[in-house]
Amino acid sequence: MTGFTGRDNNVALQNFGVVMDASPDALLALAADGTVLAANVAAARLFALEQEAFTGMDHRQLFGEGFRDDVAQLLDLLHSLPEGHPTPRDVTALRRDGTEVPIELAAALLPRHHEGTPTTGAGITDPAGARLLLSARGTAHRRTADANLREAMSLLAATLESTADGILVIGTDGSVAGFNEQFLTMWGIPPELMQGTSDEPVMQLIVGQVADPVVFAARLGELQQEPAAESHDVVEFRDGRTFERYSRPQRVGEQIVGRVWSFRDVTPRRRAQEQAQQAMMDLAVQAEKLRAMAFQDPLTGLANRAVFNDALAESLQEPRLKTVDVLLLDLDDFKEVNDILGHQAGDDMLVEVARRLRGCVPTADVVARLGGDEFVVLLTACPDADAIAACIVRCLHVPVTIAGTVLRPSLSLGLASLGQDSVGPSELLRHADIAMYAAKAAGKNRFLRFHPDMMQALVQRTHMEGGLQLAVARGEITVDFQPIVSHRMGQVVQLEALARWDRDGERIPPSVFIPLAERTGLISEIGAEVMATGMVQLAQWLSEDPSRSLAVNVSGVQLQEPDFAGNVLRLAEASGVAPYQLVVEVTESVFFDADCSLIQQLSALRDAGVRVALDDFGTGYSSLGRLQDLPVDTVKIDKTFVSMVRTGNERLPILSSMINMAHSLGLTVTAEGIETAAQADYLTALECDSLQGYLFSLPEPGDRLHQALHHAGEALSALKGR
Repeated sequence: MTGFTGRDNNVALQNFGVVMDASPDALLALAADGTVLAANVAAARLFALEQEAFTGMDHRQLFGEGFRDDVAQLLDLLHSLPEGHPTPRDVTALRRDGTEVPIELAAALLPRHHEGTPTTGAGITDPAGARLLLSARGTAHRRTADANLREAMSLLAATLESTADGILVIGTDGSVAGFNEQFLTMWGIPPELMQGTSDEPVMQLIVGQVADPVVFAARLGELQQEPAAESHDVVEFRDGRTFERYSRPQRVGEQIVGRVWSFRDVTPRRRAQEQAQQAMMDLAVQAEKLRAMAFQDPLTGLANRAVFNDALAESLQEPRLKTVDVLLLDLDDFKEVNDILGHQAGDDMLVEVARRLRGCVPTADVVARLGGDEFVVLLTACPDADAIAACIVRCLHVPVTIAGTVLRPSLSLGLASLGQDSVGPSELLRHADIAMYAAKAAGKNRFLRFHPDMMQALVQRTHMEGGLQLAVARGEITVDFQPIVSHRMGQVVQLEALARWDRDGERIPPSVFIPLAERTGLISEIGAEVMATGMVQLAQWLSEDPSRSLAVNVSGVQLQEPDFAGNVLRLAEASGVAPYQLVVEVTESVFFDADCSLIQQLSALRDAGVRVALDDFGTGYSSLGRLQDLPVDTVKIDKTFVSMVRTGNERLPILSSMINMAHSLGLTVTAEGIETAAQADYLTALECDSLQGYLFSLPEPGDRLHQALHHAGEALSALKGR
């Protein structure tokens, strides 16, 4: 008898399964109608399904949208090619949890024999009905070879156009790897010259402008002979301009792949410094002042506290015919620089801040470092101290490379001026100090002028802290929810739980009470309340669709609790919320602590299925390259970057670099602060995975959740129709 008996078919299937399970690649046996007949253990791992779940499944369900016709195309090629070996295809596999992974897909026909035991050409037993064998293997490993190079280039692209300096990047082979528009403007280079095959015209144009071309060329030759060397020198121009020239090797890991040149026009500062130096020479007869100016801060070269105190006291003793202003500034989150990069990097940062500060206020009476990361400026007879303060905040908030890492200094500045009432030097400095801390409380990276009400604010903050101690017990902590939408799916995929504090009929802003809660340790109690309330109120909504999820912000203080991960999972179980539907949002500052227990807490949550999102990405001191070392699944681009999109026609490489880098590491991306359709369209075009912001809905309490979801749906429909 030819063909199979039922027993023969079972034996064939068993033999076929044994051979398939021996393969490290994912194997799928398909029937003529595309139904999966069998799958091996590797396929179960790849698609995150039980082996039994494949049987009878339409194979198209296993592949991402846009790749579901590839198997049919491979089958056509198998029939048309004489040798029957079409080139494997790069497609996307769709796992059970909805995530997509890149794979390489190959196919082979399974011949049917009707005499004896049916076998494939490769000797694999062919079960009855199987016509096609699919082989799949993951391709994510292909990207690891050039990950370091992509990291370096993405960091360069992110900062290239955001700096006021002229930037030129030269590869080790002498080719131009990148430049910004400021470089072309500073050197007067036509853009078309940079597109040529030879750099000779560009070099001739550059050398022709400098005052001493021989020294200029010699310095270039020295650095070419020493690829690892760094340089900082001055270039004088024939037309009287002066550029500071910085040069650092460009590294990918331990390998030097090129050199980064930075040019800064310091002509105005040089002239101002020359005038100041001349003034100092004219005052040489005043021996006491010269003695005071000799007291310098040993690290930065600025004046020290003693010089500043003497100068301030003297300025207050003079007749009241001129203004006296004290600008006290403190770097925001400076401790993080020391923790991440070391104290030497911290010292380098202070030196760079001092250099920039001197450039911002060349006519100041005194620029001093009081100690640590605290600086002070004394101005007399200044017509607009507020403008000077704003200039300092703006000029210092420019990226700088420290120890190979791009950092963006941030500072809080307090301004106090001598008013109608006479005050002593210490009191005026204290006023500036109070204003500086008020600037930190108001959000950092800004300046505030001292006002008497700030004294009252200190008392109010103390009173607020006492109220926060009882907020949870009094039921004053509530939760609002804001939708997060997927433009590709056309629906709300996530809700973020946001803590709210209603005290005596007044809603206290989260920007006020959350930092206070973290400083006092109350954030653990408040965070647990928000998480429990969010799970209970959204349990029904989450159960209706497994693709939905709840996001909750978690503080680094909470992660320091020994059983934080266990408490979260117990809350989820008690609320009926699946762990994979929970997302914990952390800021990158939680990774600055050397305590590895924080990483262990997050890893334990991820092992249980909970996803981790990196909130406010781009605003701290970490770099894009650190993402591959962090236990995160999603990055949330901070709204400050989204706000740069105004018309939708901007060229913003920093956004595309963030998204591309995250995707290359297998992470999803959410953009916060979407307020306009232009911003939504811009981020969607960059393949940002999900969007969040007032365009879709304001945060709403649980009893108004349906309105928030409805508004988000309408906004998505409007975007689809654009």
